[in-house]
Formats: sequence, C-alpha cells, structure tokens
Amino acid sequence: MVGYGFCGGIGWWWIFPLLMIALCFLMTRRRGGSMMCGFSSLGLGSQHINSSDSGMDILNKRYALGEINKEEYEEKKRALRQDI
Repeated sequence: MVGYGFCGGIGWWWIFPLLMIALCFLMTRRRGGSMMCGFSSLGLGSQHINSSDSGMDILNKRYALGEINKEEYEEKKRALRQDI
C-alpha cells in the first residue's frame, strides 16, 4: 500500500494557508495595523494630505515626503504660481 502522508491522503497542503495567515498577521502587527499584508488602499503619504489643502500645501508635503524630486518640485511650483 502506498503511503499518502499524514491524515491518510490529506498530506501537508494545509500548512501553506496557515503560514500565509501568520505572515499577514506579523506584517500587520509590524506596521502598526495600517496595512494588511503589505498592501495599502491609500497612496503613499496620502494620509498626510487633506482635501482642504491648497495646491501649494500639497506640493510642499509631497516634496517633504520624498514623493517628488527637487526639479519636479520647482517645475510644479512655477506652474502653480502662473495659475494665480
């Protein structure tokens, strides 16, 4: 008779989902509960930007968070000033 492993044919497949659940739990705990399994529904830094912020405020925050580089910051700043 051929052996099918533990539990008569079920094998060890059930370990993979348990490991994935444990990994997601650990990643969520490490990031303070803000992300589930490393994925976020919010964009990078978007929790710092409010809808009531002006365009210049948003630009300054994006530059401070490192989302844009200095050249892009200066270009967008000139564009915003031309609109005024």
